[in-house]
Amino acid sequence: MNTPTTDQKKAPCCGPECCTPAAAAATTAVPSTPTTADIVREQVRAGYAAIAEAGSWSATKQPATTQKPAGCCGSAQATTNGGSKSGGCCGPSTFTGDELARAIGYAKSDLNTAAEDANLGLSCGNPTAIASLQPGETVLDLGSGAGFDAFIAGPKVGASGRVIGVDMTPAMLDRARANIPTYTAQTGLSNVEFRLGEIENLPLPDNSVDVVISNCVLNLSPDQEKVWREIARVLKPGGRVAISDLVLLRPLPAEVRTDVEALVGCVAGASLITTIEGMMRRAGLSNNSIARKGGYVDLMTDSQDPLYRKILAAFGPGELVGDYVTSADITATKPAV
Repeated sequence: MNTPTTDQKKAPCCGPECCTPAAAAATTAVPSTPTTADIVREQVRAGYAAIAEAGSWSATKQPATTQKPAGCCGSAQATTNGGSKSGGCCGPSTFTGDELARAIGYAKSDLNTAAEDANLGLSCGNPTAIASLQPGETVLDLGSGAGFDAFIAGPKVGASGRVIGVDMTPAMLDRARANIPTYTAQTGLSNVEFRLGEIENLPLPDNSVDVVISNCVLNLSPDQEKVWREIARVLKPGGRVAISDLVLLRPLPAEVRTDVEALVGCVAGASLITTIEGMMRRAGLSNNSIARKGGYVDLMTDSQDPLYRKILAAFGPGELVGDYVTSADITATKPAV
């Protein structure tokens, strides 16, 4: 991760990037001034590389020893499917990837399609459920991670269709590509591929895809305006957008917006609904819709997720995380010529 040259303050070790053996006992440097786009991108890349290495978001939480390193966020306890799961310093520990996916609306058949190693517990919605995918379509998955949604989309577009996942983290790309043989063995299909790239500079030609999907990724970009322009560029005329993401109902306190863990946790970089609407409109998209779905944020808050507890502490008395942040289904179309 790049180190900012500005004055820094120390924050508790709470993010996925803190959970490597070398960093477990260290503190995370949080810039005291707004970060540049390159620094933000490297912070996100480092955080998600750690998740890819650990095998899931929740797996990054446990230190190598039973002794919690100094500065950790404590533990959370929640009951899921009748069992209690202990928390840790580096992320939600109350759900497995499948438990979280079922809680936010994935069907059992979808979970059976995706390789087990593809679900890292990073979803905040189900974009394939709102995409109305059809056989023969070409689908682009922005920030495809280990391939979870790409593999679910594959059977929906069939042998005549194609799914392209794009991710900027090489470790995620390695994991996704390693899951392709399992996907092919389970479905008999060879219609999913993964490319290294940034969602602000997509490695695809103009007018080349029918549908763009994404799951809790756009908020991670330091240049979301450019992402929306790229989405419009690669969509075919008449193509459509089906994105699940976290969005803001009102501005976050500065303490949250500058927190690295909250950035990697998909909260700090979220944009106001009105801001997203403006970006979609300026990109030339139409039929734009942002449908609020509060279930994910409520789930994380109720589970006593360490990140959400820390975010809540930054708010005023009586305020809830859901007063500021919500999950949403974002849809749009590119006008036909």
